[in-house]
Amino acid sequence: MLVEVKVPVLAESVPDATLLEWYKKTGERVERGESLIDLETDKVTLEVAAPEAGVLVEVRKQTGDVVMSQDILAVIDTAAAATAVAAPATASAAAVAPAARAEAAKMGPAARKLVAEAGIDPANIQGSGKDGRVTKGDVLAASAPAATPAPVAVSAKPATPPPAPVGARHEERVPMTRLRKRTAERLLQAQAQAALLTTFNEVNMQPVMDLRSRYKDDFEKRHGVKLGFMSFFVKAAVEALKKFPVVNAYIDGDDIVYHDYFDVGVAVGSERGLVVPILRNAEAMTFADVERQVSDFGARARDGKLGIEELTGGTFTISNGGIFGSLVSTPIINPPQSAILGMHKIQDRPVAEKGQVVIRPMMYLALSYDHRIIDGREAVQCLDTIRQSLEDPSRLLLQL
Repeated sequence: MLVEVKVPVLAESVPDATLLEWYKKTGERVERGESLIDLETDKVTLEVAAPEAGVLVEVRKQTGDVVMSQDILAVIDTAAAATAVAAPATASAAAVAPAARAEAAKMGPAARKLVAEAGIDPANIQGSGKDGRVTKGDVLAASAPAATPAPVAVSAKPATPPPAPVGARHEERVPMTRLRKRTAERLLQAQAQAALLTTFNEVNMQPVMDLRSRYKDDFEKRHGVKLGFMSFFVKAAVEALKKFPVVNAYIDGDDIVYHDYFDVGVAVGSERGLVVPILRNAEAMTFADVERQVSDFGARARDGKLGIEELTGGTFTISNGGIFGSLVSTPIINPPQSAILGMHKIQDRPVAEKGQVVIRPMMYLALSYDHRIIDGREAVQCLDTIRQSLEDPSRLLLQL
C-alpha cells in the first residue's frame, strides 16, 4: 500500500515552510515514527516522521523547496522491500538511473545543475561535504579533463614552483535561515514603529543567592529540578506588572489592549537563532513550575523541538544576557509587546550600605519600553518594584 508523507498543518501565522536535508534516500527502509526531514518555518523547526513503516519509493520535494500545509513530500510503500543503494557497474543505463537519482539526493541545487550540464555519473563523484554530501567543487574537480604530462628534456632545469600567495583571504556566502530573517524583520519593525526607551537600575542579588543556597538541595529533592534565578525574576516581574498593567499591554491601532493574564516570554538562544517560548499564565505558576518549564524550553530549543504554539503570543518578555557575560545592554521589545526586561551578569562590586563600603553581588537591570503608551514614571517604578522584590524575596510570598 502506498502512503503519502504530508506537510503537517501549519499555524495560521506560519504560511509556509522550507525543506532542510532529507535523512533518507529513495529505496531505503523507514520505520514508523522515524524522522524523514525537518521543515524550517519563520518561528520553529518542525520534524516530519514516517506515518508507516516501509520503503521510501518517491521523494516529491527536494531540499530547499518551499511547501505549504498538507503538501505531499514523499511516498512510502508499506509492502515493498528495500532495494540496493547502488547498481552494479555492468547494469544497463535504465538500471543505473535509480542509483544516480539516489546519489543526486546528496547534492545541493548548484551541484545537481553542474552534473546535468556535464553529463557526469553522480556515482563516480566522491563527496567531500558533511555525511558524504557532494559539493559544487567536487563536481568541478570530477569534470576537469586529466592533464597529459609533456615529455621533459634531459637538460631541462626543474621548474620553480610559484610563490605562495601572501595573505590569501577567503569569503563564504551563506543564506540566512528563515528564523534569522524573521528575527531581523521583527527587531527592525520594533525600532521603526515603536518609541523605544530604556531605563536602568541595579539590584543586590545577595538575598536571592542566600535563599537559593539555603534551600537549593531541599528544593531539588522535593521538585526534581534545580532552583535557578529565572523563577525569581518571573515572579518579581508578574508582581510588578500587576501594579503597572500598562507595561503588560500593547497598542492595536488607536486602542490600548490590556490583559488580565501574564504570559511571560523567556528569550532562549540556540544554534538556529533566538526563540522566545511563552510561560502561559505565569501568575498561577509556582517557582518549581517556572524552573521546570524553562529547563524544558532550553533543552527543546537546542534540539529544535519547540512547537509553534509555544512561541506565539506573550505579553511581556525577559532576556538573560548575563549568562553570556553581558554586563549591561538595551534589549529590544518583541512586537506587539510594549516592554522587555533585561537581566545581566552578577558581579561583585563595592556599594554603600549604612554609611560603609561593602562588596555585594550586583546585577544591572534594564527595562526597554514603548514610550507611546508607557510613561517614564511608570517604567521606572515598575523596574524598581522588580528590584525591591528581588532584594527582599519575602515580598513575593506576601505579594507586596
